[in-house]
Amino acid sequence: MINILVLYYSQGGSVREMAKLIARSIASVEGAQPRLRTVPKVSANHEATEPDIPESGDPYVELSDLQECAGLALGSPARFGNMAAPMKYFLDGTTSLWLQGALINKPAAVFTSTGSMHGGQEATLLTMMLPLLHHGMILVGLPYSEPELASTSTGGTPYGASHVAGTMDDRPISQEEKALCIALGKRLAETAIKLRDDH
Repeated sequence: MINILVLYYSQGGSVREMAKLIARSIASVEGAQPRLRTVPKVSANHEATEPDIPESGDPYVELSDLQECAGLALGSPARFGNMAAPMKYFLDGTTSLWLQGALINKPAAVFTSTGSMHGGQEATLLTMMLPLLHHGMILVGLPYSEPELASTSTGGTPYGASHVAGTMDDRPISQEEKALCIALGKRLAETAIKLRDDH
């Protein structure tokens, strides 16, 4: 059984919902199990800290979660066409794993949510890929054999799953967005198993 880490940051809840869909899809692939983790908020106030264990929801990620995983699904809301600061802060602290080459040849996928249709979804997904490429990971996107990519009028890109949440983060995940989250989780898990079996 391989572990696929589903690592996300979510403020309004949409990215968390996407993470759950992706995790459920990973669990449907024989031989794979998801490990849901999140990251704490960051603050410019140096005295502000988050508790070591979140009061609710998924546990905070540790470097060992990345080291032990066979694949990674990384999710963040868009912030001006980039990932949110808490996720970037966590990734900036993974140098020890980079030095070890701990993530080389592991597959990875990305997902995001924005407040508006043109809120930087593709830019965010592409910038989320950059640290993963530096870690030597193999990126997995969504091929156009997924019919929802051509039919969606909400989120969904070949770079990864996405969701248009509305400015109040109150729009439900559409059927096309759900289908693409599920397709991404399945493709990631199947790729991780194939890569393991090829070694």
